Amino acid sequence: MVGAGPTGLLLAGDLAEAGVPVTLVERRHAGLSNLSRALVVHATTLEAFDARGLAQELIGKGAPVRALRLFDTAVVDVSELPTPYPYLLVVPQYETEAVLQARLDRLGVRTRYETEVVGLRQDAGGVALTVRDADGTHEERAAYVVGTDGHKSSIRRLLGVEFPGHTVVASVMLVDAVLSDPPELRIATNTDGDKFAFVAPFKDGYHRIIAWDQSHPKAETEPVDIEEVRAVLRATLGTDFGMGEPRWSSRFHSDERQAEHYRVGRVFLAGDAAHTHSPAGGQGMNTGLLDAANLSWKLAAVLRGRADAALLDTYESERYPVGTAVIKGSGRLLRAAQIKATPARRLRNLAMHFALSRPLVNRRIGLALSGLWIKYPVPAGAHELTGHQAGDVPLDGSPARLFEALRGGSFVLLAPADLHEAAAKAGVRAAVPTDGGPVRLVRPDGYIAWAADAPSAEEVTLAIGASGA
Repeated sequence: MVGAGPTGLLLAGDLAEAGVPVTLVERRHAGLSNLSRALVVHATTLEAFDARGLAQELIGKGAPVRALRLFDTAVVDVSELPTPYPYLLVVPQYETEAVLQARLDRLGVRTRYETEVVGLRQDAGGVALTVRDADGTHEERAAYVVGTDGHKSSIRRLLGVEFPGHTVVASVMLVDAVLSDPPELRIATNTDGDKFAFVAPFKDGYHRIIAWDQSHPKAETEPVDIEEVRAVLRATLGTDFGMGEPRWSSRFHSDERQAEHYRVGRVFLAGDAAHTHSPAGGQGMNTGLLDAANLSWKLAAVLRGRADAALLDTYESERYPVGTAVIKGSGRLLRAAQIKATPARRLRNLAMHFALSRPLVNRRIGLALSGLWIKYPVPAGAHELTGHQAGDVPLDGSPARLFEALRGGSFVLLAPADLHEAAAKAGVRAAVPTDGGPVRLVRPDGYIAWAADAPSAEEVTLAIGASGA
């Protein structure tokens, strides 16, 4: 694993928990965090953390927000979404990383910092990496390599994979500061075309402000001018909320880019190494974490001899369309925020207010933000539930919930007790669901691999064998 950001940390932890030897290398030196660039963890990501026993620890570090103001008076309410986590969790990225790093520490995985990959070649038997560290430059081999090393990925460059796209917004200012008069709805965002502002609370009393003024862009090397941030807040949200001096600030630009391939032979790309997009909707870190959840169980199944290597092809076929959709969705939201003409902005605000006052539209946007919309492609003739997220199905006995049963990275068969013997023979955990639904074989990432209304034991056995369980 190359890159110890959130995506790499989750993926390395999953492999280690599955008993797969894993090496994690990172170009940064130990102790240099990613500060708090990413700040929102969505419901689908919290479900993935729950399936690893990490959700409550992360929730304890964040601030749940159940509604956000969008474009003047329009409000997105996520409190009724079909998930145990019907909210946006506002939490600094370094806290998310700390939870994932603590898991690695418990599993005995050591991150090798100040280690840079400078060469890559692969053959039928594995991948050879040329690495440079404190001991000099030398070669190391691995069965597979995953580049989780960010938008400037050295792995992607060494593979020769193109990363087409363009910059969509420059000179974005990030500020963490105390507000003496914070927004009533906790999360507030608005724009006047050139100027944009987003405000969200951290649990410790500070707020994150994201702001830009495209009429006066500045180089990323210039320090953030706090008076400029206050002016943007007043222009877009009517007040600077009594913003105090920041504890941290930064300036960056945002691109829309997607790697042409997520897999080249035995090498994979995940997270920002595979896709980047605007900060609109807070999708970046969440999409990368779900990349890791999708890939980790497949690598483990192949490396443990439980599945054919062809299973690894489904990582790109499942996650590439998700990356494309996220880029398009966040791009649409950004371009709506960049409307400059006053009449058009007023029309946008009225249209959004009217649309979001309709429960079905509000729910649809909430599903899009939270990641609960994601469905993976399935073969023709598959049961209608196949490819969908299973959700946290209540179970008879202990464990009492599906997310608890998924811990440890196993498949779970949700079926009546008379089908459990077939699951046990195939080495798959089984549980009786109390929701009265059909038989479902749930993958370690919480998606339904196969479903049937009244299958025989033989059909269950065949389905488990074909799934990579």
